[in-house]
Amino acid sequence: MRRYALKLRSAPPAPKRGLLARIGPGLITGASDDDPSGIATYSQVGSQFGLGMLWTMVFSYPLMSGIQEISAQVGRVTGHGLAESLRKHFPKWVLYAAIALLLLANTINIGADIGAMGAALHLLLGGPIQIYVLGFGLLCLGLQIFIPYRHYVPYLKWLCLGLFAYVGILFVVKIPWLKVLHATFIPHVQFSKESLTAIVAIFGTTISPYLFFWQASEEVEEQKLDPAESPLLLAPEQAPEQLGNMETDTWVGMAFSNVVAFFIILTAAVVLNAHGIKDIQTSSQAAEALRPVAGRFAFLLFSLGIIGTGLLAVPVLAGASAYAVGEARKWPVGLEKKPKSAKGFYAVIAVSTLVGVGLNAAHLDPVKALFWSAVTNGVVAAPLMVMIMLLACRKKVMGQFTLAPRLKVLGWSATAVMAAATVGMFATLGK
Repeated sequence: MRRYALKLRSAPPAPKRGLLARIGPGLITGASDDDPSGIATYSQVGSQFGLGMLWTMVFSYPLMSGIQEISAQVGRVTGHGLAESLRKHFPKWVLYAAIALLLLANTINIGADIGAMGAALHLLLGGPIQIYVLGFGLLCLGLQIFIPYRHYVPYLKWLCLGLFAYVGILFVVKIPWLKVLHATFIPHVQFSKESLTAIVAIFGTTISPYLFFWQASEEVEEQKLDPAESPLLLAPEQAPEQLGNMETDTWVGMAFSNVVAFFIILTAAVVLNAHGIKDIQTSSQAAEALRPVAGRFAFLLFSLGIIGTGLLAVPVLAGASAYAVGEARKWPVGLEKKPKSAKGFYAVIAVSTLVGVGLNAAHLDPVKALFWSAVTNGVVAAPLMVMIMLLACRKKVMGQFTLAPRLKVLGWSATAVMAAATVGMFATLGK
């Protein structure tokens, strides 16, 4: 307590920051949600259902923004990541079970994303995919281990720009905007196995457990880097500035995520579905299918987008695993720390990334990888969200910063939707 008090008395007042300076963990979290695996899911949905699933992006936006803001608020208020807070207030076996499933899902996802990046570069340049896969894996690993967070995070922000490739595609294809607006704001739900499976896949992609852990931990990292900030339990007077910036960052980041996902679905709908191409299984297949229909420029943008978002998402996935394991085991954690002072933390990052590379060497089936990653995320998401909500509503944990009614409604609604999606997913498995 005394350490933070001394810090506050000697710290200068925080300067007013513009919008660009106020975005960080939320933007990176949102952008990483549109990883190559997510691109594959959105491409599948757009190619199979045309414009019929655009409404899901509008519907999911407040739900994903709400649960991400809640996760971020836990980090800002307590000064701890999610796993550490959960460790202090829930049975260990519950936490370890959730983290084990998170590790499994994240590692499979890393493998699928690195494989998609290698396939995309192969489409652009030719050459051996396995060499590209190894190169991307080592690049992502090296950036996280050898570059401190304060120098690393600007690169992550710049990589977010790669996602604009999917918006740029629309300038080279014709869009039926009236039909798009109708499909976006007037949902047409088909109660079929295929439609239900697609909706489950979309919600499993937009609301993923690794995003909760990553953003909470990165809020703590940002807080530690700013000499004028402290955990809000120790410095409640900083709440208006910190929570205001966090809210802006989170909702802007999630909007960025959903806008990009919207345009990926739209591109697949107006380019692939409209030309009878309805069986897209991977992001690289989506890029390949665009070339003869929409031209080389659209193909180039789509392929570069896969590589850019993969470079963004793989460190987030590996980092989320490392924060979860490290906090649960009481290890030193943080991308700002040197490898020697956080050996366990960086070991988790290294093992997760290298196993992901190894899955591709073992000829990982990308479709099965996406499927099992979605199943694992489905198992852990809803129970984990229940724990996060209970945590964020406890005065013992959050002090005066327990959730406001707005966040309670959004958080529990998102939890209910994910629970329903999980039930729906398992209901369709045997059919």
